[in-house]
Amino acid sequence: MSHPGPPARSHHPAPDGPPHTHQALVTGIGITAPNGLGAPAYWDALLSGRSGLGPITRFDASGYPVRIAGEITDFADEEHIPSRLLPSTDRSTRLALAAAQEALDDAGAGPQETAGNRAGVMTASLAGGAEFGQRGLAALWSKGATHVSAYQSFASFHAAAPAQISIRHRLRGHGSAIITEQAGGIDALARARRRIRDGAPLMVTGGVDSTLCPWGWAAHLADGRLSPSGEPHHAYRPFAATADGHTVGEGGALLVLEDARSAARRGATGYGTVAGCASTFDGPHRPRLREAAELALAQAGLTPAHVDVVFADGAGRRSADRTESTALCALFGPYGVPVTVPKTMTGRLGAGGAALDVATALLALNAKTVPPTTGTTRVADDCPLDLVTAPRRLPHLQVALVLARGRGGFNAATVLRAPHPG
Repeated sequence: MSHPGPPARSHHPAPDGPPHTHQALVTGIGITAPNGLGAPAYWDALLSGRSGLGPITRFDASGYPVRIAGEITDFADEEHIPSRLLPSTDRSTRLALAAAQEALDDAGAGPQETAGNRAGVMTASLAGGAEFGQRGLAALWSKGATHVSAYQSFASFHAAAPAQISIRHRLRGHGSAIITEQAGGIDALARARRRIRDGAPLMVTGGVDSTLCPWGWAAHLADGRLSPSGEPHHAYRPFAATADGHTVGEGGALLVLEDARSAARRGATGYGTVAGCASTFDGPHRPRLREAAELALAQAGLTPAHVDVVFADGAGRRSADRTESTALCALFGPYGVPVTVPKTMTGRLGAGGAALDVATALLALNAKTVPPTTGTTRVADDCPLDLVTAPRRLPHLQVALVLARGRGGFNAATVLRAPHPG
């Protein structure tokens, strides 16, 4: 049975509302993704429907029941990271350093914007330096304690990436790492936004993860949520009747967040503003994703009628997909708003996934185009959503809602608004 299709949707301009003293504007984007290194390459890949999923090559996966992942294959560490940092950094930290550099360059943020003691770093991580940690354990058990790197004490820590970014760019303000699984990228953004509203001139925020090593892979397999499919284009099909799990990838996105008025004084226009953020935690038999979305919209001074597109969490498991679909239908009605899950081309990136969705939504607001969901060709009858499966031009695209859910009950939502012209 085919669904009746989305109803005609009239455009509801979002009210301007009273300007906040310190409105948070995204002025820079840095992306490391399996299907594109850097924002331009990544965006081109999305609109082309080019996936970064494929057979694992970072380690010998022949003995594992799942061998598909989203790897970043065009990232040469020595081209992005000073040689002195290579012995003391994990893959995830190196990817984060590259993303931070791109974001700051994109923002045009130099010493004048980062000087003093208020510009900071707020990022999220699911597993810290998993690969570095595995190498340390392997050395310990095969050779002994004297062969474990002296950098083990911090290189595998969740806060290694923000620490290295802070040191490299002299960001002496508030810095920390958020650990809320897949929801982490949005939770970090929310905290960074709070710092901007409290007077910080600039924050680097978002999330990057890399768990493509035997230790990380064992954890994903034990979690039981990976798709068993051996075909990359079938391994992640959110909202499909045949959905059987997800694929894991590496990477994410970091953003430069600035006070909008300060950015305007230096001529920065930005990609959009972070109008609202909220998080909730599921109770026993009580999913609260809808509540997170409602709280974020209320904080932004908007209603569901103002939302032009939803970047869904898209778990790729039938029960989780039904839960999210139920929340979206309660907010917008069946087929009531375009919904997309572009992470089907990268895999779920841990804390980097939600951050990359935020970056993607900001790029979409500026291009007035919604990137597609791949893999899913037809939504399940019990998920009545207007799923975008080919690039969709929306001339009036102004407001995006981004959702994320983390294992254990974490929910996060953020509302993004296109920058006002001029």
